[in-house]
Amino acid sequence: NTVSARNLAAEKDAIKTLIGDISHQTKTPIANLLLYAQLLAEQDLPPESRAYVSALEGQAEKLRFLIDALVKTSRLESGVLAMTPRRHGLQQMLEDAAAQAAPRAEAKGIALTVEPTDLSARFDPKWTTEALYNLVDNAVKYSLPGGTVSVSLAVDRGRYALLSVSNPSEPISEKQLERIFDRFYRLDSSRGLRPGYGLGLPVARELVERWGGKIWAEHRAGATRFLVRLPLAKEK
Repeated sequence: NTVSARNLAAEKDAIKTLIGDISHQTKTPIANLLLYAQLLAEQDLPPESRAYVSALEGQAEKLRFLIDALVKTSRLESGVLAMTPRRHGLQQMLEDAAAQAAPRAEAKGIALTVEPTDLSARFDPKWTTEALYNLVDNAVKYSLPGGTVSVSLAVDRGRYALLSVSNPSEPISEKQLERIFDRFYRLDSSRGLRPGYGLGLPVARELVERWGGKIWAEHRAGATRFLVRLPLAKEK
């Protein structure tokens, strides 16, 4: 009814304001931490103190990333973040996501391949590109040096575009695959060995599923595949 809709709108506005306040109020302190850490690094410090400054800067960067990711996830879960899915070509999105992940791939000696396509689908280009980048970046992160991360497309049941991000990896159990999109979850084999906070995949899931897409993971024949299903756009 009208009263319920009004109350729901008021709650949504309150959440939006709270999230905005958290984001705004934390930006300046974190920026100052990074600034002072950089200023300290420029001083003539003994080796032990320089190590402490480096650790301080690293922790401040981690804090900034976590705040940004948690704010974004909260906006998604509360429905505050607006998305506008429309008909778009998929090639540009694939190239943009791969380009963002390319520096990390190059640093690890990993080949990053993108299959060309002329397909179009319904999606929000900004947020779906970010979701796909999170998947590609995750694949690069968990690939051994010298491996290959492949981004490819297929048509599923004549109605969907099926995006696949694949990389050779260690075996992952069905139980782990069920939890891989949970917030802060990380595979036991990766703890302490690979950088990450367990937020990239949950954000990707929220971005894709918020407006009806689907995302899941599977492990077969020594490779992990992340799959994203988007509705194909009909030709006008």
